[in-house]
Amino acid sequence: MSTYSADKPIAIFHEHPDWFRPLFNELDARGIPYERLNAAEHTYDPAQKELPYSLFFNRMSPSAYLRNNEQGIFYTLGLLAQLEARGIPVVNGYKAFQYETSKALQITLLERLGLPYPKARVINHPSQALKAAEGLRYPVVVKANIGGSGAGIVRYDSAEELAQAVEAGEVKLGIDNTALVQEYVVARGGHINRVETLGGKYLYAIKVYTNGESFNLCPADICQTTNGKELTRNACALDAPKNGLKVEGFTPEQEVIDAIERIVQEACIDVGGIEYMVDERDGQIYYYDVNALSNFVADAVNVIGFNPHERLVDYLEKKAQLNLQEA
Repeated sequence: MSTYSADKPIAIFHEHPDWFRPLFNELDARGIPYERLNAAEHTYDPAQKELPYSLFFNRMSPSAYLRNNEQGIFYTLGLLAQLEARGIPVVNGYKAFQYETSKALQITLLERLGLPYPKARVINHPSQALKAAEGLRYPVVVKANIGGSGAGIVRYDSAEELAQAVEAGEVKLGIDNTALVQEYVVARGGHINRVETLGGKYLYAIKVYTNGESFNLCPADICQTTNGKELTRNACALDAPKNGLKVEGFTPEQEVIDAIERIVQEACIDVGGIEYMVDERDGQIYYYDVNALSNFVADAVNVIGFNPHERLVDYLEKKAQLNLQEA
């Protein structure tokens, strides 16, 4: 049981019905009071000076539009700004969610930090896509600025294919009408690498093996380890389809860990995952995705040897207690 005895619960702000069951289970097991807030049906009063929460944990997803909850995405930015203006402690606050909801901001951050990423251009109308791709290596992808779970990413193998898609009105830029035109990277070894962080520090890393045909690499959706052991996907919908993804834990080079910690610290991401890969063509490491909504790998104990939700709840409990002591 927990030593946490606050009258004010921890607020968990989310809209996905399944992803956070392991978090809730861990909070329940410790007897830590918390309140679930439905991000898709939420209101706030800008004049309210005090909220009944010891901590506000933002778990809003940029892929909410796939579940007809797109109204919560831009709303959340205003809410987080309001909370922080009132001095309410927030985990994954306004700045973190800005990066979560803008792939354009993500590559600007990588550029500023001097870290390699697949060459990209930012557009705000489909008619700009072909010109933006000039000088890029094909294949290219058009990647919606606000995506999530691999949504809003389409690959084009040639300029002719991209031109035809533009002419046919098939190039979609997503809910904010902004997108990247970016070089498609062929991943060496048939896998991408995802590093999870907590409190701005390295937590664990996994290799996710993919055939390159799907961009949905949600770690909570993975089916098997590389030796064929079936994983219990307890963080996703019970009827989620098998996706064929395989995973294994590993430890990256210290240089990579240092780079990833710089990314999340600069973006003020308290809980997040960074994805990178090695290009099969030139052996270059490319960082390409900054996630402030981090779903830990399915059946983590079998993959990485420990339960990351235990450490996450340790982190939340400590921050909530510190806030109550300072209040």
